[in-house]
Amino acid sequence: MALYYESSSSSSNESEEEFILNILIRLPKPRVFRNRSDPLTYFDDVEFSRRFRLSKVMFGELMHLIGENIQHDTRRNHAIPSSMQILITLRFLATGTFQAVIGDLVNIHKSSVCRIIKRVCNEIAQLRRKFIKMPSTLEEIQQTKFGFYKMHKFPQVIGVIDCTHIRIQSPCQDIGEQFRNRKGYFSFNVQAVCNSNLEITDIVARWPGSVHDSTIFDNSSVRAKLENNEFGDCYILGDGGYPCRRYLMTPLLNPLTASEKKYQKSQIGTRNIIERVFGILKRRFPALALGIRTKLTTTMAIIVAAAVLHNMLRMHNDPMPQDDNDEIDPEIFQELPVLPARQIGNVYRTHLINTVFSSDD
Repeated sequence: MALYYESSSSSSNESEEEFILNILIRLPKPRVFRNRSDPLTYFDDVEFSRRFRLSKVMFGELMHLIGENIQHDTRRNHAIPSSMQILITLRFLATGTFQAVIGDLVNIHKSSVCRIIKRVCNEIAQLRRKFIKMPSTLEEIQQTKFGFYKMHKFPQVIGVIDCTHIRIQSPCQDIGEQFRNRKGYFSFNVQAVCNSNLEITDIVARWPGSVHDSTIFDNSSVRAKLENNEFGDCYILGDGGYPCRRYLMTPLLNPLTASEKKYQKSQIGTRNIIERVFGILKRRFPALALGIRTKLTTTMAIIVAAAVLHNMLRMHNDPMPQDDNDEIDPEIFQELPVLPARQIGNVYRTHLINTVFSSDD
């Protein structure tokens, strides 16, 4: 009788221990708040600029613009401050690396990094109406035209247009092939217009990589403004991937006369500035050159945010950081074959060649 009592008591104790052990296993993992370093105080001006792609002065300007909009409205401890959120986003743009790696550098979980990048880039992209805009007043149009004319003597130019591919991760199978470009990888085909100061005046970052440059232009707001003659008798310059129109001057397929050769030289020399803009943009923010691994909507916001930051830094003459080793390969800009031009565009281009580029000056 006593032996039976001891065995039943022993089994009861074991079941209680297993029950308690199961409860302990299922308890939620306690939150761990890791110590976070402050890059603003840890790095000097040069090192800060190299790691975050802008100076501390421009960082303060960015904080002034969006700091209040991204701060957490909570009284709980350990909320990530606005300054740290901006630094995380800038570091992502400066490296394009995995979000887990960014989080390890500042001791923040990768899920928080993901939310921060999306939130901050959306706020920066909201500034596009302030920093990315075509010339609207008569004075702005005159200054833009004069800036282009000083370069290669091409008159009446208010912008140069082209597209560049921003590499992305493979989208879902249903729409994946829409984003595969002619070079074989997945991308967004991003259209941009720039001025002579290397500032982006218009950007479209929503079309898959398989879409042709001319299709993006035909469905853009800048084309509607040009069609409505909002800029007067002005032109934008494009490469052979665009059809020649009365407001869009493209290069000649086979220039023969002296006037045509002079036009060709001036057109190509002026148009090359958009390739410089793409090179500066991707060199300043290498994530655009190396590839972006986020959701499509977040990727679009990242591209526009990078363009806004680019214009901010150009307007304030913030110098390009001097890297110790520049290993990013520049994008090869290959012109597409010349499309059949519309007759009215050829007439305007021929008139321009015969009246402006026929002189010996």
